Amino acid sequence: MDLHLYNTESKTKEIVRPRHGDTILMYTCGPTIYNFAHIGNFRTYVFEDLLRRVIQFFGFKINQAMNLTDIDDKTIKGAVQNGVTLKEFTDPFKKAFFEDLKTLNIQPVEHYPPATAFIPQMLQIIETLLKKGIAYKSNGSVYYSIEKFPTYGRLSHLCMDELIINASGDNNADEYEKDNLSDFVLWKAYDSERDGQIYWESPYGKGRPGWHIECSAMAMDILGSSIDIHCGGVDNMFPHHENEIAQSEGCSGHKFVQHWVHVEHLLVDHKKMSKSLGNFYTLRDLLIQGYTGQEVRYLLLSCHYRSQLNFTFPSLLAARASLRRIEDLIVRLRSIEMHGQNNKHIYDTLNSAEKSFKEALSDDINISAALATLFDLIRDLNTFCDQEAIGRQEAAAALKLFEQWDQVLGVLPLHKKEEIPNDLLEFLHKREVARKAKNFSVSDQMREAIFSRGYLIEDTPNGARLKRK
Repeated sequence: MDLHLYNTESKTKEIVRPRHGDTILMYTCGPTIYNFAHIGNFRTYVFEDLLRRVIQFFGFKINQAMNLTDIDDKTIKGAVQNGVTLKEFTDPFKKAFFEDLKTLNIQPVEHYPPATAFIPQMLQIIETLLKKGIAYKSNGSVYYSIEKFPTYGRLSHLCMDELIINASGDNNADEYEKDNLSDFVLWKAYDSERDGQIYWESPYGKGRPGWHIECSAMAMDILGSSIDIHCGGVDNMFPHHENEIAQSEGCSGHKFVQHWVHVEHLLVDHKKMSKSLGNFYTLRDLLIQGYTGQEVRYLLLSCHYRSQLNFTFPSLLAARASLRRIEDLIVRLRSIEMHGQNNKHIYDTLNSAEKSFKEALSDDINISAALATLFDLIRDLNTFCDQEAIGRQEAAAALKLFEQWDQVLGVLPLHKKEEIPNDLLEFLHKREVARKAKNFSVSDQMREAIFSRGYLIEDTPNGARLKRK
């Protein structure tokens, strides 16, 4: 079964095929480490993790790089305002980012290049573009001339006469120094008031790289001049990714990326997330409010990546409920002690679900259909359990399938062992003793005490157990 992904450049779903053996080369735009990443950022990072896992699920190897933007207007401004070095300013946010990745069970990738480690590679690309006449110097800065790249705009599907002024995406681009207002900066001349003591030496004088050249240099140096997949948020499509194409292909002379994948925006209560609106949340804000990384991950991956995701707190509670429903079935399957029933209908159900799950993923990672398959199977397995038609062997086969699916989802509560408070276990014991003695008054008291603490009593063939409401 082939994996099909929508390609932003061609506007069609295309089969994913590695150009280098069986290894997919993938570059994903990472964080600008000037603050804690917010849930809009993590919507993209969780999808990129899902994409990585799906690629592996379909039998490919992967070599992935995710950049860490530590040279940027915001990082430099923060360092200057705080009177510290760039590294001293960005290191705490870099550390926090990796902690957040772990909280969301996002797989580590092979490379996390910081922009500060690739200045020579950036200067080499700039020098090549200058020699080819695609770039030009102006007052200590270097700019890319987009009129020298005839296919500029092909990713975002813009015509040259529709391009917005300042394709650099930089509010301090010194537009009056450029030959064309749509040209973008490759090397930005040093400004002592703006940059403090943060600069690098270059053949053009003191300065720093433009944002766009950073990703071109890191991607091409680590993965090569032509890569299979480049992924990022839809807001990066123009100008950032458009400029990456122009720089990289202008330098190498051949196609930079085979497959462009873009993740849609996250909204909060149908509005753009903004501190001024009071609807701006980092992952840490949600953890403080009592939600778990598992619940946040489930919500962020539950909507198709090319659709806007509307974040609400009721939707987080719904994610919690969905995970508990999955967990309840897993606990139920593990409690089965009957030996194998050899129920062919159950194996047919598992095989059909396995096929449907993979078909959903193969169709542009249709996560909604994949999760629908998961919950249809949960319903069917609960029915088999109710009918006492499932034995230990069939339960083990179902659990094995969930383990396989979790290699993709990374969110199923397969290994969670909730610690029930000892006093509630004592209440449950007293309730069972009272029931056997037909002392229903005490039995009801114990049940109410358990219920008031947020737990329910579930009677199973192997005895009563507690589970959260």
